[in-house]
Amino acid sequence: QVQLVESGGGSVHPGGSLRLSCAASGYSIPNYCQGWFRQAPGKEREGLAVINRNDRINRNDRTTYADSVKDRFTISRDNARNILYLQMNSLSPEDTAMYYCATALRPSAECSLQQLITRFPVRGQGTQVTVSS
Repeated sequence: QVQLVESGGGSVHPGGSLRLSCAASGYSIPNYCQGWFRQAPGKEREGLAVINRNDRINRNDRTTYADSVKDRFTISRDNARNILYLQMNSLSPEDTAMYYCATALRPSAECSLQQLITRFPVRGQGTQVTVSS
């Protein structure tokens, strides 16, 4: 059974940092595109970052970020531990939201922020991030 479990959320002051983790089971994370998105109350779902799958051709990690988090957030993964991460720096109150990880389950799936929020079939239960002074 494919399952994703996020952790690492919490409350921080503006300018602070958090690292979110997404433990995957039931599949190997390097085989598919993975990503993070968030949703705040009353707002639309926002794709934040995706990382491509690895295979014999795509050996290097390729990442895509939303403009709102570029240069502040970093997506990465530990293939051996089957965990996806999101390092978040320079957090601001606008980053307050529920954060989710998600995965494609087709190797050929388009690895984009739009596909992440509309088509990726599996996501976790979310972890809350609150940024306030």
